[in-house]
Amino acid sequence: MAEFVTLELPADAEDIQDGARGIAVLRMNRPPMNRISVQLVREVAAAAATVAADPRVSALVVYGDERVFSAGDELAELSELTPEQATAMAADVQAGLGCLAKVPQPTVAAISGYCLGGGLELALGADRRIIGDNVKLGLPQIESGLIPLAGIRRLSLLIGPGPAKDLVYTGRFVEPDEAKELGLVDEVVAPDEVFNAAMRWARQFADGPTRALAAAKAVFEAGPHGLDRARTEWAALFGTEDARAGTRTVLADGPGSATFTGR
Repeated sequence: MAEFVTLELPADAEDIQDGARGIAVLRMNRPPMNRISVQLVREVAAAAATVAADPRVSALVVYGDERVFSAGDELAELSELTPEQATAMAADVQAGLGCLAKVPQPTVAAISGYCLGGGLELALGADRRIIGDNVKLGLPQIESGLIPLAGIRRLSLLIGPGPAKDLVYTGRFVEPDEAKELGLVDEVVAPDEVFNAAMRWARQFADGPTRALAAAKAVFEAGPHGLDRARTEWAALFGTEDARAGTRTVLADGPGSATFTGR
């Protein structure tokens, strides 16, 4: 049993019928500030893997609570590590912080309060980030003599190397307006609307072409090898029921007419 993470799957909801797909919700709950410990990272990664393997899930919402997404790394834990211990755990923690990018379904981080350090690194792996207008974001690891383990490359691709270096080198906090202007987040809403806004975004994929969405996500994640990956993913989609039915339906009845089964 996970101690700091809960995962609500579509089967847990009364309105999800047999064979239908719905939204999964991954909640972090490590009071009082959801600081990122090794155990929390491993539990998030395990929950993400469960979502990835569940064909009933059309999208994933990742949430802390109404007060805070995550106030950053658990420094009490990190301060005791030797170089040998850090080396042994680095790959595991790095993969865990980047786990949302490996989930084939669309993912959205619903962010309240603070989103700092490893919490922001985790959120950077989501396809979309929605924050409250009182949120503070940042990668302050440099102030502890450390660097972000998983977020530097993804941040650089997202907002450009210049702004990324500024945030990493200074460790400064970013206010909502600047975060939106930089492209660090996608939507800013009232604090009590964060979770609802994330759910609204996620619901649009409930009847979507699951295999095509996963293929598109894989191409985005492939980075410099995206062209090669796009060819592979595009060709493979012609073996899916969704592509066969979708192309014929749109041809006959126009855009927006196709229905998808996820197969």
